[in-house]
Amino acid sequence: MEPTIDGGAIGTNWAGNHTYRAARLVHPGSVDELRRVVADSHAVRAIGSRHSFSDLTDTTGTLVDLAGLPADIRVDPTAATVSVSGGARYGDLAVALEEQGWALGALASLPHISVAGAVATGTHGSGDGTRSLAAAVRALEVVGPDGVVREVARGESDFDGSVVALGALGVVTRIELDVEPTYDVSQQVRTGLTWAVLENHFDAITSAAYSVSLFTHYVEGVDQVWLKRRTATHDPADQVFGTLAAQRTVHMLRGGSEQAVTAQGGVPGAWLDRLPHFRMAFTPSNGAELQSEYFVPREHALEAIARLRRMSARFEPLLEVGEIRTIASDDLWLSGAHRRDAVGLHFTWVRDEPAVRRVVREIEDELVPLGARPHWGKVFEMDAGALAEAFPRLDDFRALRDRVDPERVFGNAFLDRVLGTG
Repeated sequence: MEPTIDGGAIGTNWAGNHTYRAARLVHPGSVDELRRVVADSHAVRAIGSRHSFSDLTDTTGTLVDLAGLPADIRVDPTAATVSVSGGARYGDLAVALEEQGWALGALASLPHISVAGAVATGTHGSGDGTRSLAAAVRALEVVGPDGVVREVARGESDFDGSVVALGALGVVTRIELDVEPTYDVSQQVRTGLTWAVLENHFDAITSAAYSVSLFTHYVEGVDQVWLKRRTATHDPADQVFGTLAAQRTVHMLRGGSEQAVTAQGGVPGAWLDRLPHFRMAFTPSNGAELQSEYFVPREHALEAIARLRRMSARFEPLLEVGEIRTIASDDLWLSGAHRRDAVGLHFTWVRDEPAVRRVVREIEDELVPLGARPHWGKVFEMDAGALAEAFPRLDDFRALRDRVDPERVFGNAFLDRVLGTG
């Protein structure tokens, strides 16, 4: 069979702020079809759930959509791993794992995102001891520029540079992930956390649950604290943090639908129904928003928050909500938590891209001196020079790319900007 090919307008990303410029969109139904497409293309990129807020996945040539590849989810209970197609969504993978008594250690806010796309951009959940989604990768199968499938496994010399790889090294067709036995999680939302208490008890607050998210507008304290616990234990916030339990289900966005968020109120449920912020069955918003995120070293987190508070009048009119989360360190070269525990400072903006980019540049002026690294899939303005300072293995990644894709089959304008090479 031949892959399905769409010509003409391909449409936009999820947020609607980028219109794809690719000449065609191809839907391969098998890896063999994909291999032929790549081998015959001068320029190709893979597209996932369209949840990047830039031209990261675009190309002037061929876009390949992996959603048509069979998910083919295979659990190895002896090795405690699962193997899955790169185009599968995390929410679908989670359901299949739960049915077999297994679980992932972390999920992102949205279960709707593709596995390969989330891994390639360093997407994460939250928790002092929880690493990014990419850190769970055991092995990758990747279609290279010649259409040949190669495997890269944990422990091999190129592995740490090949996981969070921005699509620059090929099309990831299959991913093997670490799994563990299934577990339950309870989720509670609390309100009224003051800045003074956060400053005095930051470590205690972020370690109060398996996963902790702090939602704020950087004005009058932290609006909501989302605590996700692997067991329904006593809540130390009653005594330590001076917060109050939310009396009903709440959304972190003003006016957001309560139906879209995962169950709260401290009622235990399966991990896949609590770790994400949003339910798989609901679209969390209409997509008319932009997002940015910066990872700062944990030791500079309070100073970063203080700087954002001081400048909040300049960006608060554009801010839907901010989120503060923690991520444990890993060894992946382009990870926001590479070789350091990090605190993610996330911003959900209104969809006014010129205004957002202006305030993003001002935020970067404050956070980059503290060692901030951007989330690759979101809106940022740091250039190749600043990124090389932020990611100490970026030169090594450039060298790896030179070896794997010297002709830049997987290159695009985004990579030209962030890597500083053609």
